Amino acid sequence: MSLQAILGNFALILFVLTIATGIVWFLDVFHFAKQRRVKADAALAEFDSRHAKLRADGIKTDDSGRAKLEAEILKQPTWIEYSGSFFPVIALVFFLRSFLYEPFKIPSSSMVPTLVIGDLILVNKFTYGIRLPIINKKIVEVNSPQRGDVMVFKYPKDPSLDYIKRVVGVPGDKIVYKNKRLTINGKELSYQALPDYLDEEHLSYSKQFLEDLTGIRHRILNDERAPAYVQNPDPFPGRELCTYNLEGFACTVPSGHYFMMGDNRDNSLDSRYWGFVPDENIVGKAFFVWMNLGNFRRIGSFQ
Repeated sequence: MSLQAILGNFALILFVLTIATGIVWFLDVFHFAKQRRVKADAALAEFDSRHAKLRADGIKTDDSGRAKLEAEILKQPTWIEYSGSFFPVIALVFFLRSFLYEPFKIPSSSMVPTLVIGDLILVNKFTYGIRLPIINKKIVEVNSPQRGDVMVFKYPKDPSLDYIKRVVGVPGDKIVYKNKRLTINGKELSYQALPDYLDEEHLSYSKQFLEDLTGIRHRILNDERAPAYVQNPDPFPGRELCTYNLEGFACTVPSGHYFMMGDNRDNSLDSRYWGFVPDENIVGKAFFVWMNLGNFRRIGSFQ
């Protein structure tokens, strides 16, 4: 399932706007404003001189226009005024979404029942390390993704797209998916049957289970009509580390990579099909639904 940022490559747009408005603000503070001040001082000196001469000739003058003259000369041009007003706002938004939290919208059902179509989520950008915006290069190590984390990342086949899945395997893990059940490093996960899940959009039911992913308990769905085997996996990098058969597959996660799967197991194109996610593709950890316009009860944290 892909996630689209609000306006395509929004980080790049914000970066350009921040630089552009910042340059205008800087030039105004240190250059244009000083020019206007010099011009205003000259105009005021001329105003004072003229009125002083008139008073010396016995002519009564009105100095009320002095303040208006000064205000008109010192007034910022519209383009400078707007740039100066928007600069701190744009810069703050750029900083927040680049280094702290970024919003995304869930457009498809591969993470149901954890996340549903229309969920507006927040992603923690610093929990897996601080990265430079635009180029996504990590400059400070913090934590590594753990099994069970819901993670946003750049789609390996097209890094312009953001995807969201659950971390199932970390570097070095041996992942076995047999008859729709996971085994990690030789230990089979436990599954607790739950009431069937109703897909209200398609009016169909799926088998629902509580999966214990090495301590992280979360719900998954299985479609009894879907086969256990992976159909037509791509020839992805590291494909030789995986074997596929009619019962499922087995993969060993290479160093610096992660194995991702959707919670809607039979309706998710994930690492089973297109391979491992490299560390440099990580965007952040999804942790909170801040809005769903169709269902306010969706608001809250999730695992």
